[in-house]
Amino acid sequence: MAAVHPWSGKARPRRVIPGFGLSLGYTLAWLGLIVLIPLAGVFAKASGLGLAGLWAVWTEPRVLAALRISFGTALVAAAFNAVMGTLVAWVFVRYRFPGKRVFDAMIDLPFALPTAVAGIALTALYGPTGWLGQWLEAAGIKVAYTPLGITVALVFISLPFVVRVVQPVLAEIETELEEAAATLGASRWQAVRHVVLPTLWPAVLAGFALAFARGVGEYGSVIFIAGNLPGVSEIAPLLITIKLEEFDYEGATAIAAAMLLLSFALLLVINTLQARLQRTGKRAGG
Repeated sequence: MAAVHPWSGKARPRRVIPGFGLSLGYTLAWLGLIVLIPLAGVFAKASGLGLAGLWAVWTEPRVLAALRISFGTALVAAAFNAVMGTLVAWVFVRYRFPGKRVFDAMIDLPFALPTAVAGIALTALYGPTGWLGQWLEAAGIKVAYTPLGITVALVFISLPFVVRVVQPVLAEIETELEEAAATLGASRWQAVRHVVLPTLWPAVLAGFALAFARGVGEYGSVIFIAGNLPGVSEIAPLLITIKLEEFDYEGATAIAAAMLLLSFALLLVINTLQARLQRTGKRAGG
């Protein structure tokens, strides 16, 4: 039965899910307190420098190098995990093997492990005298205190994001469709390419976006293995910390604002591509 508007006397349709207005109000208020107001505070503090001051900070060679290292290593690590994380999820979903539950639980260790502990462990492993680092350096490959070491740390902490996003989507894909494609003469790769991947691409991109977002702002696991050499292995979060220790709050917030703008632009592109792939997959499925 439709409710009657108290002023117009006209009947208005009853919502299927009640309480939308109150829920939306709580959502917007909580989102504003937790996300929007802090972000607005960053831009408000950075605006004290003026456009000329902001541009001067953003174009400093040290700042540009730190931003390039942070975003470059995060993109490489996220792309690597998009491939390897999908492969790991495929193995966990499609195969049975001894110790599967143990390995599946180990994927979540980077979530529970303190990032500083991860950084110390990776430095001990890949350092010049580490178990693997000494052999790699003998082969001419230096991992610790280079961008490669930063990428290794980001791969470690962001792998679970891809696996946990792709795994449930892959589990819902009906294997009968692949079997039907095989009966029609399709090879294994053709079945995966034309049946599985169109459905899986949005989830892979979502995992890539989460891994990238985590990697850009990562500090604890990177700070030890990076070496923090300006222009070589200094990341933007560390440079922000240095600015804060020097009481250069406006400079720190200027770098933070640059990271926010670049992250938002890249995530917007990724989400747009993800939405297009979802629409393409629905049209293909329809």
